Amino acid sequence: MSVNAFIFPGQGSQAVGMGRDLAAAFAAAREVFDEVDEILSQRLSKLMFEGPADELTMTENTQPALMAVSLAVVRVLEREGGFSLADKATLVAGHSLGEYSALAAAKAFSVADAARLLRLRGNAMQRAVPAGLGGMAALLGVEMDQAVQICLEAAEYTNETGQTIREVVQAANDNGGGQVVISGHKSAIERAIEIAKSKGVKRAMLLPVSAPFHCALMAPAASAMFEALGAATVHAPVVPLIANVSAAKATAPDAIRDLLVQQVTGTVRWRESVITMNEMGIDQFIELGSGKVLTGLVRRISPDSGAVSASNPAEIEALLKLL
Repeated sequence: MSVNAFIFPGQGSQAVGMGRDLAAAFAAAREVFDEVDEILSQRLSKLMFEGPADELTMTENTQPALMAVSLAVVRVLEREGGFSLADKATLVAGHSLGEYSALAAAKAFSVADAARLLRLRGNAMQRAVPAGLGGMAALLGVEMDQAVQICLEAAEYTNETGQTIREVVQAANDNGGGQVVISGHKSAIERAIEIAKSKGVKRAMLLPVSAPFHCALMAPAASAMFEALGAATVHAPVVPLIANVSAAKATAPDAIRDLLVQQVTGTVRWRESVITMNEMGIDQFIELGSGKVLTGLVRRISPDSGAVSASNPAEIEALLKLL
């Protein structure tokens, strides 16, 4: 019998139409979408189902929207299949904002609190850095230690007066399978791309993002989340979390608050998190929510593990049979 971890996607997994089939098929899903709409005083579900894409990809919308789809899947599993996360999962984890989805699925947050926190998080991240100042890039065909070295080289430059200037550029996501995302000042990111190419890195490209996530430039957003999480109700999750910034188990509410604050400026250690879960006995990863990004990453990091995803009625039916 498989030992399961349930995993929850982050930014980049959004797509116009996400959740629409769930809402059409299941009252339980509609309840989640209606709850999120009400708590945010916004028809977020209409934006998810119909677009426009540029509005959906605004981080203040993307973050609660992806959480809503993930929690709608969880609610449908609970309602339709008599599913209990505590019975079916040994661990949970989420990629960046997906960590909030994982915690809500594990009853550490209410859906309403997760939606509020993610709306605040998205707004705070967008405001932290003036438009055009920051950027992110994907380095493909590179390991984490090489990406860190590239960032160190790209961080400093000499200006026209001969003064050495230091900028922020750091590894934001260690996604595994030779994929590392870097984040920081846009000029430093551009230097890192050129350095990567000179070192024979397979591919280095700017990403179309609205802010430089998971780097030191997000410090104002981390301060905002420190305040918000301090005031939020956090319960011990019914299933332990493997946290992004530590790649280790977390269950204590105060520790979870601290880890979520650190996550705003820290590296998402996804590759190490998957390895940690394998070492703790996980042999099957189940992605709940929009897209299949994490399923693909798991297959690259841990090819001997099972990896499946569920985001629509047919996939939910297949998952309930599997479980």
